[in-house]
Amino acid sequence: MRIARSVRISVAAVACTGLLSLAACSGDSEPEPKAAESNETPVDDTSEAPEDAVEEADASPAATEGQPDWAQPVTSAGDLISTFEVGDVTVEAYQVGTAEATKDGNFADPETNKPLLAKGDQLVFVNYVVTNNGEPIDLGSSLVNITARYDDWQWMQGMDSIVDDALFEQLGVNDAAFTPDAYRDPSVYPFGAGEQYSYAENFKHQKGSPITFEAVITPVDAEGELLHDDRIEGTGTGTIA
Repeated sequence: MRIARSVRISVAAVACTGLLSLAACSGDSEPEPKAAESNETPVDDTSEAPEDAVEEADASPAATEGQPDWAQPVTSAGDLISTFEVGDVTVEAYQVGTAEATKDGNFADPETNKPLLAKGDQLVFVNYVVTNNGEPIDLGSSLVNITARYDDWQWMQGMDSIVDDALFEQLGVNDAAFTPDAYRDPSVYPFGAGEQYSYAENFKHQKGSPITFEAVITPVDAEGELLHDDRIEGTGTGTIA
């Protein structure tokens, strides 16, 4: 998983393979950006795709101005389902489209030992557009860490996702916020006033389900150390169609 998929994209996730119990995966260190194979482009409605593989959504042309030099071109595909603030930062969540999972996820139901997200299950893709409406801020490699969870999600572990670059490309969204050459040491990623970036994530599609988005900003100093005392949180809500 890529760092901004949650950075979630949220957030880097470590695969948990135990089938008898679910355990949250976490860590204090900042993950390094992982290079994407190519910049994402909007879906070409005339292109061929496997039957029932992807339900496409309209995508706006990629933008290149008003964004950090470490970010991929912003995409604003999908229907807006939530807008919320994290301090001076605005997060917009767009429901883009659906696709079939091409493999099993990493987590299992402890009672049935079956994957929470199985091959062939329907995925929904949500695209996040993040805009800094305040003063410049230095972010770590987790950027603005966004986590999505259905309100009726009953498992301790977060919602699983599938890493498949081809699905993100077909839907015209970024599978990571960073460009292939974004890595910096120390991990300091300036987010200027008026700048924005975008990335998408996927999880199991529950049509008609209320969902909550939680976002955290933890700025860093010049050495890339997290400034926990300056941590900012924000929450948004919506409904997956």
